[in-house]
Amino acid sequence: MSTSYPGSALPAAATADPPPESAVSGTSWPAIVAGAVTAIATTLILLALGSGLGLTLVSPWSHSGASATTVTVMAAIWLIVVQWLSSLMGGYLTGRLRTKWVGVHTHEVFFRDTANGFVAWALATIVGAALLTSAAGAASQKALEAASNVGSAAASATASSLSDSVAPYDVDRLLRSPSSEKEPSNAEARAEITRILLNGVGSGEVSAADRDYLSKLIASRTGISDAEAQKRVNDVIADEKAAELKIRQAADAARKAAATTSIFLALSMVIGAFIASAAAALGGRLRDSHP
Repeated sequence: MSTSYPGSALPAAATADPPPESAVSGTSWPAIVAGAVTAIATTLILLALGSGLGLTLVSPWSHSGASATTVTVMAAIWLIVVQWLSSLMGGYLTGRLRTKWVGVHTHEVFFRDTANGFVAWALATIVGAALLTSAAGAASQKALEAASNVGSAAASATASSLSDSVAPYDVDRLLRSPSSEKEPSNAEARAEITRILLNGVGSGEVSAADRDYLSKLIASRTGISDAEAQKRVNDVIADEKAAELKIRQAADAARKAAATTSIFLALSMVIGAFIASAAAALGGRLRDSHP
């Protein structure tokens, strides 16, 4: 049964002041910073350990040591382990080192601990990314300085480079002689054949005129028949196309591997954030269990 004050129709419970807001913030920055520093230090230690273990697996001698594929896979797995272990250490210390919240509901304590663990993981990630960026920036600065040192030499060679911008293959086509009396020298012939093959492989197909020219040039140089020269030209062109196809396949495989690595790295970071949050909740619970 509620009681009312004289001259008022409102009950006493409605006129009572709400409880004062706690002056203690739910974000324990000292514990968060300590957890982030611990996570970064753990990462550095584990990376150094992984580098040492990785160097024991490789060998400069042929047919000895682990293969490149094995080393790459093991390095990726180790990086994931490093991410998870550092998140575990940083999150756990964040939960254990924060001050005890008095008069706060258990659910709110759990939320604050997980949030503090997540913030500690985020802080460690940002600081680590900043360190990597600064290292990359320093390397880029050195590269720019080296490029500026050779800038004057590159400028002086601009005039000769302009002449190279005209396709040498087109120049060769203009200077081809229809007779065999004005054949190019051996070095010139090799250079011209190389340019023809490069142009044909780059464009996707060697024209019939180029094939006929190469066959006649090879037949006159080697003394073989026109049919044998034509077969030799076709075989070499087929081999060049196969080599180019392998290069393109290797580039495509590298692209797919980079995409897969990026996806797994993102997933690993998400799992690391979860581990840091859960570890902070565990550390906070252990912290409150010991008054």
